[in-house]
Amino acid sequence: MPEMTASGPAMTESPAALCRFQSFAEPSDPSQVAPRIAALRAALAAHKLDGFIVPRADEHQGEYVPAHMARLAWLTGFTGSAGAAIVLADRASLIVDGRYTIQSAAQTDASVFTPTKMEETPLERWIEQNLPAGGRLGYDPWLHTVDGVAKLEKAVAAAGGALVAVTENPIDALWIDRPAPPTAPVKAHRAEFAGESPAEKLARIQEALVKAKVDALVVSDPHALAWTFNVRGGDVEHTPLPLGYAIVPREGRPTVFLAAEKITNEAGDAIGAVGEIAPPAALKAQLEALGAAGAKVRLDAATGASALATLIREAGGTPDAGPDPIALMKARKNAAELAGTRAAHLRDGAAMVRYLAWLAREAPKGGLTEIDAVAALEAERLKTGLLKDVSFTTIAGAGPNAALPHYRVTEASNRPIEPGIFLVDSGGQYEDGTTDITRTMAVGEPTAEMRDRYTRVLKGHLAISRAVFVKGTSGAQLDALARLPLWQAGLDFDHGTGHGVGSYLSVHEGPQRLSKLGTTPLEPGMILSNEPGYYKQGEYGIRIENLIVVEERVIPGGDRTIYGFETITFCPYERALIDLSLLDGGEVAWIDAYHAQVWSNLAASVEGEAKAWLEKACLPL
Repeated sequence: MPEMTASGPAMTESPAALCRFQSFAEPSDPSQVAPRIAALRAALAAHKLDGFIVPRADEHQGEYVPAHMARLAWLTGFTGSAGAAIVLADRASLIVDGRYTIQSAAQTDASVFTPTKMEETPLERWIEQNLPAGGRLGYDPWLHTVDGVAKLEKAVAAAGGALVAVTENPIDALWIDRPAPPTAPVKAHRAEFAGESPAEKLARIQEALVKAKVDALVVSDPHALAWTFNVRGGDVEHTPLPLGYAIVPREGRPTVFLAAEKITNEAGDAIGAVGEIAPPAALKAQLEALGAAGAKVRLDAATGASALATLIREAGGTPDAGPDPIALMKARKNAAELAGTRAAHLRDGAAMVRYLAWLAREAPKGGLTEIDAVAALEAERLKTGLLKDVSFTTIAGAGPNAALPHYRVTEASNRPIEPGIFLVDSGGQYEDGTTDITRTMAVGEPTAEMRDRYTRVLKGHLAISRAVFVKGTSGAQLDALARLPLWQAGLDFDHGTGHGVGSYLSVHEGPQRLSKLGTTPLEPGMILSNEPGYYKQGEYGIRIENLIVVEERVIPGGDRTIYGFETITFCPYERALIDLSLLDGGEVAWIDAYHAQVWSNLAASVEGEAKAWLEKACLPL
């Protein structure tokens, strides 16, 4: 790693060694897949099962799973965030979404698992087509939602088989070096950042339960648990989550199910002021008690395990799978949360400017690799003194690696940063906010095609940034705005335009999203990403991302409630990749105004070479 001046720290150790929050080790070993599958098939035969489903899930259906719950990765080698394996006696398939087609083929043993795109062949369709008549297909009811099991039952019935819930996951007995469950401390989240007390939140939640005509809510989503009780943890990577459950009755005090030894005094006081604390093992008895009382119990359709519904139903109660009211409350950020995230983005933006100034100086010289770039960016965020973690593993792609939307650099895949395009998608976790930003940079002279594609992506990004829309509009209705400039050239991208973002919680938060699947109406206070892209497989990739907040707008003469977006990410776009001939006057004016705001907000926070770089990057187009 070259010496860095004010734009970056001097490094005498290897870049990988300097990363506190990220590793570059290869996470999978395809050679282990065949013997593990053989052992699983033997175990299934012993239990008179003809097949087994292994989802990429824990009992909370989270995006990140703790190491001891990473059963799909252990069995198949695949480490992506969306997928499932299904193993029969004579065949097996690894079903992943389109983002992970290339990654899954590289990480697993293709002689054992057939990588399959879930968009073309969903798990249920694969079951219908491959499960033999009379076949008994096993599943772990803690790893599937109520709706998910209903779909499986339909598919298995269509194949003439039987779906069988197992009481013990067969993989657990085979996984002899399985990591221990996480023991990270549960800490209080400060009131100045939360902006609302647990008592106030619970009052709103219980009011929602009355309206829904249910007797209690099982809080199965750890994000909802953390938000409700103003606590944070560290049980999964990059997201400050405590893994646990809560039961909130329609009236009275809730119960939080967390291991007592993990709870700090401050967090215990915060929870104890409004509810009871019980060990995780007590959850089963309390669900059965609700069932025995004939209660109607709301389960979160998105995260509530089928096993929870079975416990309630078999005890005499009524499980009610539906939306968790906490999800929408959490999505609409209050004034304190918005103030915090704005502060976090200014801090993070200054770190990005220092980093990009260093990159602009060093990358053209040659000698930098993707790992160097990841380490340098993490170091800049650490210099803020307030970084708690990165918000996800940094995506730093050079050349063809930039065409992989969810690329993760390893020591094996690490590429030099050569003339062309370099993409970096990254973020930080700070107590006052969560950040997520993507910038695509030119190294050397870009081609005319690269400039065309970048500018079309930029136009789509600007279309979202400048959008105004009537109250009740969903992300699905806006998603096409980001794609139209690409569609006009016969191009597109295969991921959503944007996802929700939490407040010192997950960088991927629902239910809000800018996507063809985003049906939740957008409301003031919701934070989303705005990140269209373009990917030319085997050559290069482009993505531009800012975070935006839904806000109300006043339109003179209008008679409807109108919303728009406030951009809260501040960092220049790549001038060398902009083709001005493709931009109209309004787009140029918006970029110039944005760059003026970037300079105004960040100039005082950087100095020397970084400040000079920022000033040049923010000049009018």
